Amino acid sequence: MLQKIGQRDMVAELGVNQGDFSQEILNISRPAVLHLVDIWGSERFHEGLFNEVQDKFKTEIERQAVRIHRKLSTEAASDFEDEYFDMIYIDTDHSYNTTRDELTAYSTKVKSDGIIAGHDYSMGNWIKAYRYGVIEAVHEFCIKYNWEILYLTADTLESQSFAIRRIVKD
Repeated sequence: MLQKIGQRDMVAELGVNQGDFSQEILNISRPAVLHLVDIWGSERFHEGLFNEVQDKFKTEIERQAVRIHRKLSTEAASDFEDEYFDMIYIDTDHSYNTTRDELTAYSTKVKSDGIIAGHDYSMGNWIKAYRYGVIEAVHEFCIKYNWEILYLTADTLESQSFAIRRIVKD
């Protein structure tokens, strides 16, 4: 999907984990600045992963091409001016409430022609018996705020992703 979206200058990834997808964003989207937002404060997403991300992107951090925001995604939204981002990628806890709140908080942070994309556009992780709320949150947001689905992936080995944009009236 990143190939379809193309190059974007100002990008944020919400929910970084160990930075694997962050590296894909750098390689494919080639942003001038990539903002990585994650709290790295749970048993699963721990301090060690934060250190790993700092090591992985040491050179980019020194050049300020990668900037780390260690806080909850919804709290970090206020760190950015309105219409700052060309693209935001959401991959946090996949719950309805969090996804809804992130979409709402970051919708003003995206430029008028910007994109909000995200991962785990599926019903859930049935192996772990965890139901996601991404589909519902995205659909509700699009209807309420006049956005449209631009891309959906049909990954078979990976959870699906989505990309949405504002509906532009002619």
